[in-house]
Amino acid sequence: MHSSQLKQKSEKSALKISLTGSTVFVGLELLMAIYTSSQAVLLDAVYDGVELLMIFVSLSLVPLLYKPSNESRPFGYLQIESLFVVVRGAIMVAVTVGLIVNNIQIILHGGRHVNFSAVAYFELAATVISFIVILLLRRMNADLTSPIVTMEIQEWKIDAVASLGMSAAFFLPLIIQAEWFVPLTKYLDQAIAIILSIFMLPVPVRAVTTGLRDLFLLPPEEETVQNIKDIITPILDAYGYDKLYFDIVRTGRKLWISVYITFDRDEVSISRFRIVQKFIIQALSKEYQDFYFELLPDIEYNDETEV
Repeated sequence: MHSSQLKQKSEKSALKISLTGSTVFVGLELLMAIYTSSQAVLLDAVYDGVELLMIFVSLSLVPLLYKPSNESRPFGYLQIESLFVVVRGAIMVAVTVGLIVNNIQIILHGGRHVNFSAVAYFELAATVISFIVILLLRRMNADLTSPIVTMEIQEWKIDAVASLGMSAAFFLPLIIQAEWFVPLTKYLDQAIAIILSIFMLPVPVRAVTTGLRDLFLLPPEEETVQNIKDIITPILDAYGYDKLYFDIVRTGRKLWISVYITFDRDEVSISRFRIVQKFIIQALSKEYQDFYFELLPDIEYNDETEV
């Protein structure tokens, strides 16, 4: 089977694992939220529900992402992936902010008591299951470097840490029996939900920012650009090429890297270019799996140039 088909199959399998886990989690969290009236558990359920919807969309996108580029679509369908990341991140931001506002309103209306022990043990079990799913997804994504699967892993990490924090917090009323703490317990559930929301918010915000950069064909984050330059520049220096111009963009999971060389002499060795380009591609392959690289002479248009 062709490597792209294998990757497509592996990516779908990874998403199906996440889909199965999310479906089970959403169902259990909704039941627990109804049983305990916990806003923190409801936060988890809503967050995972949106995530579940996004996984269904992801599964339909995967076949498009493996279609080759052509003249009518020079970047293939990879920008659809960037658009999807932006939409998904924006929805998660909206949901999280909405839940923060909702919990502030509950606090202002006097708070709410919940079944702390039931929530604590439920979230402890959820933490263990989340870490198992993370390990499975990381193992499957090792050879894929899929932005969609990577984002799934990030979401499961958030779930795992959030569930662990919630479990510890909801065990507090069972451990602390002091009189001063009892009046505060009716606000504990909402406080945890707000803290978790603030903790979760940076991840979708970063996803939106990164997706917009890719969508508008802006250079990726400075760390990625510098890493690429650090790989390529020493190789070109060794061949005496030092007047360089880098053009780096990213669409979804793929990097498009062009390096233009300015020559002092009016001659270019094609065979030498091929050798240098081969070495650079081999070096980049150690760090990046999905990229396109080209090495080009920097030819400026001049009105005085004779034809």
